[in-house]
Amino acid sequence: MPRWKKFLYTLLVAVAAVAVGWFGWSFLQRPDTCHKGVERIGGECIGVDGAGYDFGTPEISAVARAIARQNEKIEGQPHVTVAVMLPLQSDQAALRRQMRSDLQGAYLGQLEANEGEGEPPKIRLVLANPGRDYAHQSTVVDTLLRMADSSEDRLRAVTGFNLSLDTTEQAVRRLTEHRIPVLASRISGDRIANEDGPDGMAKPRFPGLARIIPTNYDASQALANFNGERGRENRRTVLVHDTRQDSYVESLAKAFGGIEEKGPPGPAAMPFESPAIDEAGSTGNQFTQIANNICDSQADTVYFAGRTLHLRIFALKLAAVGCDNRHYTIISGSDAASLQQAMTDKDWAQLRGADGAAKVTVQYAAPAHPDAWTTELTAWKTQWEADHHREPTADELPQYLTEPKAALDRLEKLIETTRRAGTDLGSAPDLKDSRTMLVYDGLVTIGTALHQVQSGTARTVPTLADVGREWPQLQSRHRVQGTSGLICLTSGGNSYDKPVAVVELDPSQKGRGTLKFVGLGWPTGRAQPKNCVIPSSTP
Repeated sequence: MPRWKKFLYTLLVAVAAVAVGWFGWSFLQRPDTCHKGVERIGGECIGVDGAGYDFGTPEISAVARAIARQNEKIEGQPHVTVAVMLPLQSDQAALRRQMRSDLQGAYLGQLEANEGEGEPPKIRLVLANPGRDYAHQSTVVDTLLRMADSSEDRLRAVTGFNLSLDTTEQAVRRLTEHRIPVLASRISGDRIANEDGPDGMAKPRFPGLARIIPTNYDASQALANFNGERGRENRRTVLVHDTRQDSYVESLAKAFGGIEEKGPPGPAAMPFESPAIDEAGSTGNQFTQIANNICDSQADTVYFAGRTLHLRIFALKLAAVGCDNRHYTIISGSDAASLQQAMTDKDWAQLRGADGAAKVTVQYAAPAHPDAWTTELTAWKTQWEADHHREPTADELPQYLTEPKAALDRLEKLIETTRRAGTDLGSAPDLKDSRTMLVYDGLVTIGTALHQVQSGTARTVPTLADVGREWPQLQSRHRVQGTSGLICLTSGGNSYDKPVAVVELDPSQKGRGTLKFVGLGWPTGRAQPKNCVIPSSTP
């Protein structure tokens, strides 16, 4: 073979080898995807989607498709994008059902915002999965920042946020640093909040953040005010708290520890350590020892600063001690709203004594409850008629009860209309765990802000700054009628004197226990003022 042919052959072989190697390297470097725009990271599907993808969670398939259909419906109309950022995968059935409740609220809120009266734009909803415990939030935030800059996506707000974690705080901080408005519907940790300085002069830590749920501090004050009104001065209390780093737990423990008790002093706080939000680890053994110590201390009321999984284990261990037939009341925060879903028939039986009486009752500050407004309004009318010897007129009824009841009536009507239209949401929305109500209120609040920004202007799409500046205007005349209560936002974006629904898990006498609304608690100790006009603050 001529030398030049050998050289050419060798060159072709070398080029082919390089090409094969390059294509092989490119293939290996290509991200592993679960779906278009959704990357597989550590076995989870991380990313953003508004086209009906369910992130591998069958429980949310139907509601994800319903959201996609609503997105298609408004495609040709002036619209902006709103992202719902929540972990959307779990190997626990109870958590997957909770995800469905959250997204049902998001869809119903999107529907209400898009079909109600008001200026454009409509809301296109996308689901953003940051992974378990928001571990991959940075990847999702990267995508959301690009969507905010995109003339096609026009992202104008991010909502959701259901866990008060360091990673959640990092996500909120980065979004707000880039001036993307955030509406937190279900995080109660005090650290992910702006301080309200004297008459709005404080510089916000998270510019453009609004919250529609009371902080743990406000919720604890509401619980203390509620129980104080009901003559619990003689109780002996003890704080049981998780030492694992978790901003929700930390702020709840601090809030409970700051409550001034009127009764005799209880024992010192009793710590435990859990491995993770959704892992039990050795907590069962720790709780057995803690329960024995509580028995010896004569305490009858336990402030529990921990997550739902561990609260359930603790309640069962406390009931198993059976100390002198003593009845215990465990008081916890908003995360306990998920407890009922995790209880089995055997669990309920364990919380009862042989005589059918409750050994342990769990009381918590729920951010909402569907029975609240009818129950409270009935009680208010009864007292009014006793004092005035006549029925109150419509104008005399308290707004802080009638307007949230009207909002809840609208939501229930919307659920029924959706059912009659044949829209599959995976299951009938169950409002008792408050999740659907809170996320719905969040979307309605965003919709209100978008419509208020556009009122009287020629533009069809507001800027990010427009939306962020609108939060503190949503008060007084522009208050939002939420199903969870009147939403009146302060200069720091916090909901002023937002009530909590004090709820009890009662084991009853047999069968499954009941989730019972007990009453409303107010952080300031009194109901919101007329028209929800926020009073001035003092230095």
